[in-house]
Amino acid sequence: MKSWKLPLAASALVLSTSANAALIERLGGLAYYDNVADLTWLADANAAGTTMNWATANSWAANLDVEGVIGWRLPTTPNAFQTPCSGPCDNSEMGNMFYNVLGGVSSTSILNSTDPDLSFFTNLQSNIYWSSSSYGTDEHPDAYVFNFNLGDQYITDKVAEYPCCVSEYYAWAVQSGDVSAVPVPAAVWLFGSGLIGLAGVARRKKA
Repeated sequence: MKSWKLPLAASALVLSTSANAALIERLGGLAYYDNVADLTWLADANAAGTTMNWATANSWAANLDVEGVIGWRLPTTPNAFQTPCSGPCDNSEMGNMFYNVLGGVSSTSILNSTDPDLSFFTNLQSNIYWSSSSYGTDEHPDAYVFNFNLGDQYITDKVAEYPCCVSEYYAWAVQSGDVSAVPVPAAVWLFGSGLIGLAGVARRKKA
């Protein structure tokens, strides 16, 4: 499990030029909150540093600890496509990121976008990313993916059917909601309670 232990800086508001979203810096720049989609995206779009199969990618996201914030996952895709969707496929979380937040254009790599919000994210691959969503049911061998090279959304095998063909793609972690709303850790409350207790003892001594 990879953990980021960088100093926590004060959160700063970063306004998007997109008419559809505002990105707000979180965790000292390690993440950005989309206040329209109500999602917090990890700033490093390839924090795992490698491609993975579907099960490994989901496990990686679920075990992330970023400055004490857990509960990460892969983006979701609605189970609504019987055939591949070629842009604009913006009804999924990654589709919304590609088209509405980062200003991507169908059949064009996201890295060609001129939207300044693109600079907030590092290591974004012009390639295929897993979603957490299975096609049909959880028992089905397929899962949805999003191609940041073309803006396409489709399904592919969770596990390669043949030894020659490995179903390994990239993973981008996302968090439901705003991580700034995460409760203060118990240790902080205990510290505060201790200070209150000491203040009470001091007052009794003076009395």
